[in-house]
Amino acid sequence: MDRPENLVLKDPEPRIHPTAELKGCKLGRYASIGERVILREVSVGDFSYFERHCEAIYTTIGKFCSIAANSRINALEHPIERLTQHKVSYRPNEYFRWLGVDTEFRARRQAKSVSIGHDVWIGHGAVIMPGVAIGNGAVIGANAVVTHDVAPYMIVAGVPAKPLRRRFSATVAARIEALAWWDWTPEKLASAIPDMQAMPIEAFLDRWEENSF
Repeated sequence: MDRPENLVLKDPEPRIHPTAELKGCKLGRYASIGERVILREVSVGDFSYFERHCEAIYTTIGKFCSIAANSRINALEHPIERLTQHKVSYRPNEYFRWLGVDTEFRARRQAKSVSIGHDVWIGHGAVIMPGVAIGNGAVIGANAVVTHDVAPYMIVAGVPAKPLRRRFSATVAARIEALAWWDWTPEKLASAIPDMQAMPIEAFLDRWEENSF
């Protein structure tokens, strides 16, 4: 693209809807947090976005992830082995004076963090359970409940979520991984977008694997 840089690039500051609630979060460039999203101790990579009414806790999210409305990442765990699974046993401070948050149970939850790679699409209403890792380029179907790790570039759906098919062959997926386009500068990314729109994936890779600018 031959336009001056200041005309190509928009403000990279994250966009946060005024109704969103964030605590202990880290947001990358161009990240976007939608209406009534609730995030607790979540790291959101560059260009990734949450649509409305999502929740996430104890999660690391890569770059260029698309998270549809009403999704839940790292859904709450309850201590079902205790006398009561109600939060009165691990957040008694909400009901009684002088009884604090159960720090051991909170540490147990934090230890089951969720990891989401780059360019992952999480469909409307999907639920990602504690401790799950989702690889680069994966697709999570709408209303899926993900209870196990998802391989890179795999499409999963259902309750519980099961693999449907791969987005690309193993060879093409390996080439995308090596290209690591999610780490390109915004300027290079802007230059490549017309080819992304027009070229088949293998033709795109052929061109941009050799593109050093």
